[in-house]
Amino acid sequence: MKRTITTRGITIGRGIPKICVPLVGRTVAELIEEAAALKTIDYDIVEWRADYFEQIEDIGKVEETLSQIRAILQDTPIIFTFRSAKEGGEKEVGTAYYIELNKAIIETGLADIIDIELLNEETIVKSLVKTAHSKGVLVIISNHDFEKTPSKEEIIARLRKAQELEADLPKIAVMPTSSSDVLTLLVATNIMYEQYADRPIITISMGSKGVISRLAGGTFGSALTFASAGKKSAPGQVEAAELRRALHLLHS
Repeated sequence: MKRTITTRGITIGRGIPKICVPLVGRTVAELIEEAAALKTIDYDIVEWRADYFEQIEDIGKVEETLSQIRAILQDTPIIFTFRSAKEGGEKEVGTAYYIELNKAIIETGLADIIDIELLNEETIVKSLVKTAHSKGVLVIISNHDFEKTPSKEEIIARLRKAQELEADLPKIAVMPTSSSDVLTLLVATNIMYEQYADRPIITISMGSKGVISRLAGGTFGSALTFASAGKKSAPGQVEAAELRRALHLLHS
């Protein structure tokens, strides 16, 4: 039986895929407004895409802002993500600062999950995973390709590598240029899930062509899907309420 993971009462890897919505505000005021608005949204997990935050290079301000977000969201699981520009994010920072930022967030205990990019140097990934796990923080190890969809063998290889590096949630998101690319992602997901995964995985085909992967990915083995709550953090996200209805229909 594949291992599930549970954080703040939400179990990922069992039942209907869980829905994650983003916070993408650029200012403290925008983030507080977005977080407060989530009280009317049906979702499971929140991802703070901190690369959108205009004060991201001030760790003290990032910690203070996360504390305010936590106060609003209370017992909702929070993923902290700094997505680098090379993987589709809003900003690029130096390696040393990337490490310092993530370690500081881990130490606060305010985030339940951190997202670490697979294509960092392996020593960096291992160090951050070790630090997170020592503090009881879960880890997504992610890879994003906004230009293409790799072969199914490459998709599986990257997910397996993330698993080997002790990700609690290996993740890959790719961009399709054709309908067959979407099938490639779904087939790779199913092979990974059936043959190699010993924990929940996350896979996404982005853009309008890939929307079906956000709706039906759970059928093939993806345990978490991303929706919008007014603002999108990636192409192809649908509104959380619509996604919830689709998931219930597919899994009823």
